[in-house]
Amino acid sequence: MPELRGRKTEVQEGDADPEPSRAEPDPQTEGPNEAVKVSSGAGGDEGEEEEGGQRQEEGGQRQEDSNRPGTSGKTSRKSSTSSFLQRLVSVFFGCLAAVACGVLYAVYLSTYHDRKFWFSTRQELEREITFQAGSGLYYYYYKQLLAAPSFERGFYELMIDNRTLSGQTINAVERLSLYPELITSFVYRVTGSQDIVEPIYFYVGAVFGLQAVYVTALFVCSWVMSGTWVAGMLAVAWYVINRTDTTKVDHALPLRDNWALPYFSCQVAALTGFLSNNICSATEMFCYLTMSASTFTFLLVWEHSHYVLFIQGLCLLLLDSFDLVPSRKMADIHKVYLSSLFLAYLFQFQNPTLLSSPLLSLLIGSVLARYFQQNMKMGPLVARVMKLFLHFHLVFTTGITFSYLVKKLIPVSEGDFILKFLEVKFGLNTTTDFVTNLLLCQETLQSPGQDLFLRLTQASVLPFYFLVLTVCLLSTLQTIYRRLSGQPMKTNLRLEDGRIGEQPEVIYHVFHTLLFGGLTLLFDGMKYLWTPYVCMFTAFGVCSPDLWMTVFKWLKLKSIHPVVLSLILSTAVPTIIGFSLWREYCPRVLADLSELQEFYDPDTVELISWIRSQAPVAAVFAGSPQLLGTVKLCSGSAVTTLPLYSDINLLRRSEDSYQVYAMRSAEDIYKILTSQKTNYVIIEESICTELTLNKGCRIKDLLDIANGHVVYDKGEIYSFSKHGRFCHEIKMNYSPYTNYFTRVFWNRSYHVYKVNSVISFQY
Repeated sequence: MPELRGRKTEVQEGDADPEPSRAEPDPQTEGPNEAVKVSSGAGGDEGEEEEGGQRQEEGGQRQEDSNRPGTSGKTSRKSSTSSFLQRLVSVFFGCLAAVACGVLYAVYLSTYHDRKFWFSTRQELEREITFQAGSGLYYYYYKQLLAAPSFERGFYELMIDNRTLSGQTINAVERLSLYPELITSFVYRVTGSQDIVEPIYFYVGAVFGLQAVYVTALFVCSWVMSGTWVAGMLAVAWYVINRTDTTKVDHALPLRDNWALPYFSCQVAALTGFLSNNICSATEMFCYLTMSASTFTFLLVWEHSHYVLFIQGLCLLLLDSFDLVPSRKMADIHKVYLSSLFLAYLFQFQNPTLLSSPLLSLLIGSVLARYFQQNMKMGPLVARVMKLFLHFHLVFTTGITFSYLVKKLIPVSEGDFILKFLEVKFGLNTTTDFVTNLLLCQETLQSPGQDLFLRLTQASVLPFYFLVLTVCLLSTLQTIYRRLSGQPMKTNLRLEDGRIGEQPEVIYHVFHTLLFGGLTLLFDGMKYLWTPYVCMFTAFGVCSPDLWMTVFKWLKLKSIHPVVLSLILSTAVPTIIGFSLWREYCPRVLADLSELQEFYDPDTVELISWIRSQAPVAAVFAGSPQLLGTVKLCSGSAVTTLPLYSDINLLRRSEDSYQVYAMRSAEDIYKILTSQKTNYVIIEESICTELTLNKGCRIKDLLDIANGHVVYDKGEIYSFSKHGRFCHEIKMNYSPYTNYFTRVFWNRSYHVYKVNSVISFQY
C-alpha cells in the first residue's frame, strides 16, 4: 500500500507540473538523499519568496539541462528506478515485519495458554473444563459437527436441535451464532486434519490464528496512515503489553468476539486505505473488496456486530456531512453496508434483529437525506451550518421512523428491553427486575475503574495518545471550518503543508476513537473495541512526520528547518519509546511464558465424571448458566438454560433456575423446576455462600429484590421472608425439602439433588 500511495502522490503532483524532476518523493519510504531533497524545498509560512527564487533557479537549471540532449531523460529514468527499488524494499520488509508480528503473537498466545492451563498434559475432560465462563458451550457444537456422519447431517441436526434446551427445539446456528464452528469443522474435515491434529488443538489454533490476523491488520493500518512500518511494530508492541485491556482471548477462547474482532480489524484497515486520497484505482478496488468481505463476515459471526458498525456508521456520517470525503466513496461504503446486511439476513435465517438494527435505520436515513438535500454542501458558512443541522435532523428522524415501523410489523422484544436497560443505566428510572439488575452488575456493562487508565499510562500509551489526539482533533476542526467556508480540500498534500487533519483516513480515526472512547467511559466491555485502536492510533501519530510538521506549522518554527526536525522526531520518538518498552516489558512478557501456572478444578471434574457415569442420558439439569455450559460441553445432557446474555428469553429461564438461591418454599422451587422438566438441580456453594463487598450485586440479593423479600432501614437493605433461603435449608435434610428432592451427589463445591417424580411425604 505505501508503494502505491507514494506513486499516486507523484502522479497527482506531476499533473500540476509536468517535469518529472519536480515530483516530490515520500519522505518515509525514500532513501536519505530523497529526504534531503524534500527538506530543502520547505520554508514554512514565510518561505514563499524563497520558493519563488528556487523555482527560478530550478527553471534556469532545467533550461541548461534541456540544451544537453538525453541528459534529462536519463536522469529521470535513473531517479524513477532508484525510488521504485527503494519503495519495493521498504514494502517487502514492512510486509515481512507485519507477518512476523502476527505469527510471533500467535505462538506467544499458544505457549502462554499451554503454560497457564497445562493444556498439553491434561486429559480431554480437563482440557474442556478450561473453557471458562460457559464459553465451552460453543466447543460442544464443534464436537457435535465432527461426530456427525457428514457435515451436511451435522448442520441439519443443529438447525433442529432438541437436545440442548429442555422442552424446546431450537435452531442452534441462528440462536448461538455458530458459523465459526461450522466453518472450522468444515475446514477440519476437508483438509483431512483428523490424522494430523486433535480436534481441540485445531479449534484452539484457529482462534490463535485469527488473533495473528488481528495484530497484523493493526500493523497494516498504522503503517498505511503513517507511511512507515515502524509504526506498525510499535502498535503491536503496545497491543501485546496491554493484552489485559485489548483482548478476552486469555479468559475464554470460544467467545464470539474473539472470532469476530479480527474481521473488524481487517475491515477498519481496508476502510482506512479506501478513504485515503493517495491510492491508485487498483489499490482502491482491493480495499473495497476486502472491506466488503470482512464486513459481511463480521456481521455473520457475532450477534452484536451491527451495533459496532452503527458506531462506525456515525463516524462516516460525520465525514460525509462535513464534506471531508468524496460522495462517490460514501456511496460505495453504503453499498457495502447494505449488501452485507442483506446477505447476513439471509444466512442468519431471516433474523428480524438485523431489520430493526440501528445500522440499517441509519443507512436508510442517510441515503434519503442525501437524496433530498443534494445542494447541502453549497452556499456560505451560515447557510451550510443551517443545512447541516437540518441534515442531521432528517437523518435521525427518518431512521427512527423506519425503526419504529419495522418493530410494529416485525415484533422484536430485544429492542424494548435495551431501552429499559439504558434508562436504568443512566439513572432515568429504577427497577426491581432481576434480569436488568443482573446485566447492570456485569463487569463489562459497568463503568471502568481507574486501573484501566493507570495501566495505559504506565505503558506510556495514554500520554502520547492525548498528544496525538489533540493535534489531530484541532487540525480536523480547522479542516471542517475551511470546508464549511467553501475552501476546497487538498488531495495532494505535501509534508511542508502541515495539515494532518485534511487526510480523510486520519479524520475517520479521530471520530472513531472519540466515539468508542466515550462508550468505554460508560461500559467497561467497550475497552476491547477502543484500546487496540488507541495503540494503533498513537503509534501512527508519533511515527508520522505530518503530525510533527502540523505542530511546527502552528508554532511557526524558524530556528530549525521544520521539515528536517519533523523527520528527525518521527524517527527518534518511536525509537526511544521502543527501547524503553523493550527494557521494561520484555522481561515481563518472557516471564509469563516461563512461569508454570496451576489451573485445576477437581470438584468440577468430579461432578462431570459423576454425571457421565451415574446420570441417565436423557436427564435434564438445572443450575447457573455458566455451570450448565460446562455440563453441556462435557456430558451432552440437556439443560434448562444457556450462558447467553443477548437472548432475553434465555435470561428469563436463567432467572427461574437461579430461584434455588432465593428465599422461596420447597413447593415453589419444585413447581418451577418441574415446569422446565428438570430431573437434577445443581447448587453451587460459591453462589449460595457468596461474600463480596458489593452486596447489591450478589445473585441472592438480586433475587430478594426481584421477589420483594427486602426491607429498607436507614439506607440499609435487609433480606426478610417467612421462608429460609432454599440453598441453605435443603442441606438440612428435613421435611418438606426431602419430600420433593433427594440428594444424590455432593462435594465441597457442588450439591446435586434429584427432583422427585413422585412426591414422598415424610415427617
